Amino acid sequence: MSVVEWKKEGTVAVVTMTNGENRHNAVFVADMSAALDAIEKDKEISSVVITSSDQKNWSQGIDLTWLTERMGKNETKQMKDFLYGINGIFKRLLTYPMPVIAAINGHAVANGAILSCACDFRFMRADKGFFFFPEVDIGIPFLPGMIAFCRKAVPEYKFNEMLLSGKRYGAAELALHNIIVKACENPETLLAEAMAFAGTYQKKRGIFAEMKKRMYKEMVRVIETEDPPIIEKLTLMVGD
Repeated sequence: MSVVEWKKEGTVAVVTMTNGENRHNAVFVADMSAALDAIEKDKEISSVVITSSDQKNWSQGIDLTWLTERMGKNETKQMKDFLYGINGIFKRLLTYPMPVIAAINGHAVANGAILSCACDFRFMRADKGFFFFPEVDIGIPFLPGMIAFCRKAVPEYKFNEMLLSGKRYGAAELALHNIIVKACENPETLLAEAMAFAGTYQKKRGIFAEMKKRMYKEMVRVIETEDPPIIEKLTLMVGD
């Protein structure tokens, strides 16, 4: 069974992460890539909504158990392939030829929060779930590309606080700082609001793709040129 599934509702593709905490590993990268490929081939689709089947978690980020096992076995190729692969997902979302909306129906943590930042718009339920970057507490610094595109979603003054404090934020505070479009009352209204918003986009893919390509040119450059030297050295964690 795929950990990422999708269905078409009118002109909207609803992508559902189906693996509980929806941790990012090699399987997640492969399944998300396959879903995005299939959606792009369907010319009737004009927008995408990404949600989770788990009502507690949208995504808890990198599967650290999986990554630690790779480290223990010195499987450097698998680790590098994963890091390049998840970067590929981020870059794909940045330049996807239609709007991508994150319907955050639970915790969005670390790489999960970063995944939502790669989307064009974010909605979040107000009754449950936190959004935060704990990397400062666990000693895993952001790759340069992550910093670049998170800045498009989070105002600089707030990103500075988020990055250096590890503080948790609810939907109401995120909405106050325009990090999300709207804080929605519950999971049902969240999906309804995100779907209605997605349905307003009926743009041609060509112009949408070109606008995003030009707008995010510098972010893509950072991902493609500044991240690889760090990935190749696997300098993933920083100690005292």
